[in-house]
Formats: sequence, C-alpha cells, structure tokens
Amino acid sequence: MAEPTYEELKAKIAEMEKQAGGRRGGSLEFRVGEKGGVSVYGLGRFPVTLYYEQWVRLLDAVPQLREFLEENKASGKLKLKEK
Repeated sequence: MAEPTYEELKAKIAEMEKQAGGRRGGSLEFRVGEKGGVSVYGLGRFPVTLYYEQWVRLLDAVPQLREFLEENKASGKLKLKEK
C-alpha cells in the first residue's frame, strides 16, 4: 500500500475540516501550519504538531502503542480520566 503524498494529506485534512464545520466539544481538529507541520487540536490544552514523516512513523507504531498502554494501565502508572 503506497503512502499518501503531502498534497493528498493536505487535501484530506481540508476536507475533514470542512465536514467538521465548527469546533465541537471533544472533537479533534487538524490544521497544516506554514512550515508544513500537521497540528491536532482538541487532545489537551495545547496542540500536538508533527511533520508528515513523524505522523507516518507514529501511525505505523499504533499496535505497539496500544499494547504498551494496556500493559501499563494495569500497573497504575498511567493517569486515567475518571468517568
């Protein structure tokens, strides 16, 4: 499976922003900055900004990240949000 190009990612983000309309409580918002970094708003107080290659590496590591989180959740080392 070929990786999407920068242009394709930029178009997809613009499309997602259009569909989202305005900011909704708890929703995520994506923006491309002047220097080409993609920022995710809505995770916390500050946005998370990474460049294309960093996002691809992070997304490729999702299974390992999920496993790591589950292993450490049981040990009580993670800060969990009370529901």
